[in-house]
Amino acid sequence: MLHEILFFIFAAGCVAGAVNLLVQKHPINSALSLIVVMSSLAGLFLLMGAEFVGAIQVIIYAGAIMVLFVFVIMLLNAGIEEHTKGSKIALVLGIPGAGIVAILITWVLVRSQQSQSPIAIGQLLGDGASIGRLLFGPFLLPFEVTSVLVLIAIMGAVVLARREDA
Repeated sequence: MLHEILFFIFAAGCVAGAVNLLVQKHPINSALSLIVVMSSLAGLFLLMGAEFVGAIQVIIYAGAIMVLFVFVIMLLNAGIEEHTKGSKIALVLGIPGAGIVAILITWVLVRSQQSQSPIAIGQLLGDGASIGRLLFGPFLLPFEVTSVLVLIAIMGAVVLARREDA
């Protein structure tokens, strides 16, 4: 019973943060709403028994990546966003597309059979040591390339934010 209550609390926090992210006009407020979404997702991962993934969600995404986003937003000195009325293409393609996706998800959920025994997330992903061996073993090159790309993005933000009169 407690798990269901916590699930709905974290799910409501995630949905509320996502809606607030879209509604906000100031980019800093949107980034803070994204931190709420990431933290709520970490809580959902913890409820599923994926402690490692939940901890990584908080440390990497809600911590490091969001600090980088806030740093870049403040560096670029982004002001209040101007909202437009939207495009007609989004209405013409987006609403039917969302309906089709909702119908497909409903169809898959109705047609799927319940598994006989529940599978814990930890059984699928393994423990932290095996994930670390994979990350720093065969996947070391993509991991390092990602870190270099983040560094290049930071340098690009600095170059874009630099003023010519300084």
